[in-house]
Amino acid sequence: MKKIIIASSGASGVNLGIKALELLPKEIEKHFIISEHAKVVLDKEMNDVTLHHNENIGASVASGSFGVDAMLIAPCSMNTLAKIACGIADNLVTRTAAVMIKEQKKLILAPREMPFSAIALENMHKLASLGIIIAPPVMAYYSKQQSLDDMENFIIGKWFDLLGIENQLYKRWE
Repeated sequence: MKKIIIASSGASGVNLGIKALELLPKEIEKHFIISEHAKVVLDKEMNDVTLHHNENIGASVASGSFGVDAMLIAPCSMNTLAKIACGIADNLVTRTAAVMIKEQKKLILAPREMPFSAIALENMHKLASLGIIIAPPVMAYYSKQQSLDDMENFIIGKWFDLLGIENQLYKRWE
């Protein structure tokens, strides 16, 4: 069974991370890490998901031997992105990201700030050069979204494409 971690490290846009978690196929083992700031906006219960608290740095997902296949951090705050770029692993999100890097597993970061500062871009460049995928929630208009739900599905569908998860969440280019 494929194991996927979704983490949310910022309050703004946490709904995208939660929605991505909910849309993962049932045959995937799901793990969710939530930061203190993201908890503030989390108001629903999670079903069939292992919830890990960010302060629990000893959780199963923080070990390479646990065998996670991929990790998506959505949203990824600039603070979390900077910590990952500098190798700081002081909470479960950053520790698990460090494990993904050392184990050469797929790691996708969805930074949520705009515009990006030169420092943030430098950190993204450093991470991209290590093979980390930088995939901010950016729209493309060819799929003709008609609602916020359509826009979110497009973004999540693109993340699932990167994770190798088949989906029909958005209209493909023709």
